[in-house]
Amino acid sequence: MNKHPAQFRLVGDNSIANLTLQGQQLLATSSDSAKLDVEILLSFVLDKARSYLLTWPEKALNDEQLLEFSHLLSRRSEGEPIAYLTGVKEFWSLPLAVSKATLIPRPDTETLVELVLDVYCDDKGMTCLDLGTGTGAIALALASEKNSWKIDATDFNADAVKLAQRNASNLNLTHVHIYQSDWFEQISQTLKFDIIVSNPPYIDVNDINLSQGDVRFEPKSALVATEQGLADIKHIADKARDFLSTDGKLFFEHGFEQGHAVRSIL
Repeated sequence: MNKHPAQFRLVGDNSIANLTLQGQQLLATSSDSAKLDVEILLSFVLDKARSYLLTWPEKALNDEQLLEFSHLLSRRSEGEPIAYLTGVKEFWSLPLAVSKATLIPRPDTETLVELVLDVYCDDKGMTCLDLGTGTGAIALALASEKNSWKIDATDFNADAVKLAQRNASNLNLTHVHIYQSDWFEQISQTLKFDIIVSNPPYIDVNDINLSQGDVRFEPKSALVATEQGLADIKHIADKARDFLSTDGKLFFEHGFEQGHAVRSIL
């Protein structure tokens, strides 16, 4: 028997098959994706693709790997997001480094990328500004599809800027200029953009969902806005007029119940 934190006493051998089964059982009450979580964590610890787990179920973890796996299981059981445990999240099929300085990119936000690309499907040489870029997800997704576009991406958080720059470098997306700015503050008044895009904070400070799930671990500054979650959207909508080119368009994500309020703001 291997000794770990009480709730994670992993019994029997250290094989992938046994640890997968036990891991699922241990996460069953705290995660609705227990099997996937365990497979991702085992793949991370072993530095192997998930297919390796199926091909070599009899392979055993060494003591160091077992300890790391147990520690990660414990953190996951407390609700800590998988992306923060592994330091990576895929967005638009791009592997992005993540940290606790940024939101975890979500599949929902790919809808925003799809919308921009649908509107400008055949356009070349467009100028684009991504406000509050975080990991760089939106800007880098667009850059991966449009190598002729000139894309600026900004964030207020210096750590987020460094992370987004690292992601751009890792993905060799050199036509994205990432820098620190509190929304439009550090952007030259001489610049005009065909596209301004953003996933701003839009959750009300009293929203009960802030105490549930992954968002408990994410930076509140990237989630919460005053005025029922609409303050930053109001600011962006107002100031964007000074930075949009003729026929330029503003795209942003908002809460599923904010449609009427956002249309009124616009």
